[in-house]
Amino acid sequence: MSVTIDRRSLLLGTLGATSLALLSRISVGAQAARKPNIVLVLADDLGYGEIGPYGQKRIKTPHLDALAARSLKFTDGYAGSPVCAPSRCTLLTGKHTGHASVRGNDGTQLEASDTTFLKLLRGAGYSTAVIGKWGMSEPGLLKKLGVDYFYGYASHGHAHNYYPAFLWRNDERVPLRNKVPKARRDGAGVATVKVDYVPDLLLADALAWLDKNKAGPFCLMFTPTIPHINNEAGKQGMEVPSDEPYGKEEWPQNEKNKAAMITRLDAQVGALLEKLKEIGQLEDTLFVFTSDNGPHKEGGTDPEFFESSGGLRGIKRDLYEGGIRVPWIASWPAVIKKAGVIETPVAFWDVLPTVCELSGVAVPKGTDGLSLAPLLRGEKLPAREYLYFEFAERGFVQALRVGDQKFVKFGERVEMYDLARDRSEKNDIAAANGDAVKRALAIFGSARTTYVKDQTAP
Repeated sequence: MSVTIDRRSLLLGTLGATSLALLSRISVGAQAARKPNIVLVLADDLGYGEIGPYGQKRIKTPHLDALAARSLKFTDGYAGSPVCAPSRCTLLTGKHTGHASVRGNDGTQLEASDTTFLKLLRGAGYSTAVIGKWGMSEPGLLKKLGVDYFYGYASHGHAHNYYPAFLWRNDERVPLRNKVPKARRDGAGVATVKVDYVPDLLLADALAWLDKNKAGPFCLMFTPTIPHINNEAGKQGMEVPSDEPYGKEEWPQNEKNKAAMITRLDAQVGALLEKLKEIGQLEDTLFVFTSDNGPHKEGGTDPEFFESSGGLRGIKRDLYEGGIRVPWIASWPAVIKKAGVIETPVAFWDVLPTVCELSGVAVPKGTDGLSLAPLLRGEKLPAREYLYFEFAERGFVQALRVGDQKFVKFGERVEMYDLARDRSEKNDIAAANGDAVKRALAIFGSARTTYVKDQTAP
C-alpha cells in the first residue's frame, strides 16, 4: 500500500517538529536560568564512614542510602577544618583556613563586614534561614551576615547541650521545659529534667519554615548537632531520648546511643526531602548533605567501634584524611538526572562560588574556591592548584593536597603521601620526593595570611 503526503501536510509537520524542538530548547534554557532553592544539611562530628553510602554496615541510614543512590556522591569531599568553627567559616565565606577570619575554636567570630553566601543569596532575592547550631557571631549580627531567620544555638558551648533551658529565635531567647541547674551563662550544662530534645525541635521548625517559604527561592542551612557529644556530661554525653533501634544490640551503651543519634539524623533527612516533595520544590532544590569534620573520640565512644573514619587515618582535630574528609552528597533532580560517583576533590570553600553561579551573583574577590556547578551538570571542574588546611590547637600544623599528593607539616617536618595508592596515609614518601616536598614548602609559606591569633603559628 502506498502513502501519499501532500506538500501542505509536509510543511505543517516540519513546522510542528521545529516548534517542538524550539519549545524544548526554551524549556531547558528556562530551567537553567531558574534560581534553584538550596538546602544544606550539616552534621556535627559525623565521620566519613558513619553512614551507609560510605561503607557503614551497622548503623542504619536508609534515607541517606536512597539519596546517594539517586544523586552524586563525592568520594573526596573535604570540610574546611578538623573542628567546628573554622570549618563553618570556610563554608560560609568561601575562604580556606589560610585566609579565613576564623581559624580555630578560639572564640574568634565573624564580623558584620564579612561576606557570607547567605548574605549574597539574600541580595539575590532568596529567603535565608539557619536552623540549628550557629556559633559564628552574636545573635544581633545574624541579619547583617545574611540570615533572615534563625532558630537554635547561638554559641558552640550552648550547642553541646541537647536539653538546654532555652534556644534562640533570631535575637530573642525562647525558654524550653528542660531544667539545667548549673548551666553556664551561654546555656552549656547538663539537664536534670529532660523534656524538649533539641534535634526534634529543630526539625519541626525547619519543616514549618519550608512551608512558609515554599514559593522560593529559599536557602535553608539545617545544622543539627548530631552526633556531637555534650562535653559537660562527660561519658554520659551521647544524649538521645532512646537508643532504638539498637537497644538489644550487645554494644557499649554509648555506642548504641551514637548509632541511634545518627539514625535519627537520617530520618530527619528523609523528613526534609518529603517536605520538599510535598511543597512541590524537590525538583528545583539543590540538596547537599555533609559534615563539619571527622568523628570524635569523646563521650565514652571509640571511633574504631563503627570504623567511623571509613578506613582513613585520623579523627577530629587531625589534618590527616580522617579529620577533614567527610561525607558529601548532592541532589538536584531538575539537573542531576543520573546518579554518579565524583572522585574530584572538593572543599567547603567551593560552596560560596557554587551558589553564586547558580543564583547569578558575582563571586567576591579573594574567594579561594571553585564553582562546583560544572560537576552538577556532568562536566569537568577546571584544574585546581591545591587544597590548603591549617590547625593550631595542638601546635601549628598545615596540610596540603596537590592532585593525589598529600602533605602534612609539623613544624619543620613534612610528611608526604600518595592518596591514589595510600588513602590511609600509612607510607610516608617524603624522603624519596625532595622536589615535591620543596614545592609544597613554598605553598605552605604563601597560602596563608596573618591571623589575629597568630601567636599559635610559627
